[in-house]
Amino acid sequence: MLPKEPKSNLKRILKTTAGVIFVVEAAGVALTYGLWYRLNTERDFRLYMHKNYSWVLEGYYSLGEKVGGLRTREVDKKIWENEGKI
Repeated sequence: MLPKEPKSNLKRILKTTAGVIFVVEAAGVALTYGLWYRLNTERDFRLYMHKNYSWVLEGYYSLGEKVGGLRTREVDKKIWENEGKI
């Protein structure tokens, strides 16, 4: 009779690791899209980000200016100044 050798756990570990990486990456993409969507559609959320997380809003504005040629920064600033929010 041939002696049986135990199966290697490497394949199982690699599958588990790949699954975890996939789930974490998918969650990161979903959260990033959700943040971008709210920044893109809600001026009040942009004001909240301006007051609390200005570095995130700066990235959003600079990306919009470079990629799409948008002037959202100037429009937001004018509206917030007219409403007395900043």
